[in-house]
Amino acid sequence: MKWLLVLPVVLPFITAAVSLACKKNLQRQYYASLIGSVLHCGACLFLLSAVFRNGIMVMQVGNWPAPFGITLVADHLSGIMAGVTGILSLCVAVYSRSEITSFIREGGYDPLVQILTGGVCGAFLTGDLFNLYVWFEVMLMASFGLLILGREKIQFDGGVKYVMINLFSTLLFITGIGLLYGMTGTLNMADLHQAVREVPDKALLSAVALIFMTAFGIKAGIFPLFFWLPVSYHTPPVSVSAILAGLLTKVGVYSMIRLFSLVFLFDIGWTHGLLLIAAVLTMITGVLGAAAYNEFRRILSFHIISQVGYMIMGLALFTPLALAGTVFYLLHHMIVKANLFLITGLSQRAGGSFELESLGGLYKHHGLIAILFFIPAFSLAGFPPLSGFWAKMILIRAGLEINSYGAAAAAVIVGLLTVYSMTKIWGEAFWKPKPTENSGHSRIHPQPLDTWMLLPVAVLSAMTLVIGLMPGPFLAIAERAAFELTHPELYVHAVMGALPK
Repeated sequence: MKWLLVLPVVLPFITAAVSLACKKNLQRQYYASLIGSVLHCGACLFLLSAVFRNGIMVMQVGNWPAPFGITLVADHLSGIMAGVTGILSLCVAVYSRSEITSFIREGGYDPLVQILTGGVCGAFLTGDLFNLYVWFEVMLMASFGLLILGREKIQFDGGVKYVMINLFSTLLFITGIGLLYGMTGTLNMADLHQAVREVPDKALLSAVALIFMTAFGIKAGIFPLFFWLPVSYHTPPVSVSAILAGLLTKVGVYSMIRLFSLVFLFDIGWTHGLLLIAAVLTMITGVLGAAAYNEFRRILSFHIISQVGYMIMGLALFTPLALAGTVFYLLHHMIVKANLFLITGLSQRAGGSFELESLGGLYKHHGLIAILFFIPAFSLAGFPPLSGFWAKMILIRAGLEINSYGAAAAAVIVGLLTVYSMTKIWGEAFWKPKPTENSGHSRIHPQPLDTWMLLPVAVLSAMTLVIGLMPGPFLAIAERAAFELTHPELYVHAVMGALPK
């Protein structure tokens, strides 16, 4: 069964190679990418099922024992992340058939999406820091290519800002790796769990922890390192925005969870206290930024930031309930946020614009889009019984249980402000009358919708409903993930073959 760990990483790269071989026939290239996405989704879900049945799975590539070789690890957290990645990449692949133009596809859209997907899964499944750095670089190159495919000035502007700040993050990451290796002599994360305990200079180790916190914080978009995100995610095609919104910041969050629950545990009061401050400020600044804009995708981009704050809050509180809430929030948010970006494409096609002032009447003329928007939007806001309600409730309860009243209050207030943003979108785009042609608002001619665009949105909305109406099984797997995170010796034993001393 260990071969299952390789498939989520290898399949997208094989698909990218096949799609490149079909570059002279765009239709054949698309279907090669679609078939690869189907196989990849199946492999990711099969891996998640195997982890759920058998526990943590480990593969030592080339049979080199840890910590000397390349290690692939799938626990419940990484299994969940890989499974959702497979679902989202397949949904975006279906959606892109109608949304991505021939011009964009000729620029390498399909191979780049597959390379990005492989890089994301590699980051989720790697067991050592250097390979995590490699996968980050793969994702950076692929995502930058996707951001500028349209070759428009606004895309180059957002893409350059995106790549510059992420290169700075990369510099911090490799610096932290060098310092940590110099102190411990290892980069295997399971081996680091024990090695950092033996480092005598805890002040230097704390500085290294701060370096990693900053590097991953940039990737995740936490305060005050998020400014690259809202200037980038609204510029590319909707399919690109959706997959970036659903996956990229979550790799940063995942990396922070992994390191600050497995490696940097020597001074939880300092490291996790700092994370809690950053989480609260991230929630507040993100939701205030969303309230200030009237462009559909810009609002959603700022809400990525505020929702990342909730995830980091659970890590910072660092109790089993809080970590279960973080995992549940990741599962909920990856689906909801990617779906909302896909819905912006439906709204733009039906209403002719991404600007809320130029939209209107979608509820009257396109009732299905209104329903498909309502489910993820108000799940994001935390309306019961949708998935976002349970995610927020778990985290707020976790904060109250350990008397972290400030963080719990911030979570409640940000939830209310999220309701305001979603209500603003609903009122402007769906409820108010459709603007007349001479109203002065910039619009393009509406285009027809088709099943290829509606189907993935409907599937993701249905998943949001299922998670909200039947949260028990999803909370159970989140609790398993949280148990492993609060008992790192399980991860160490699976990788190293012996319990830590």
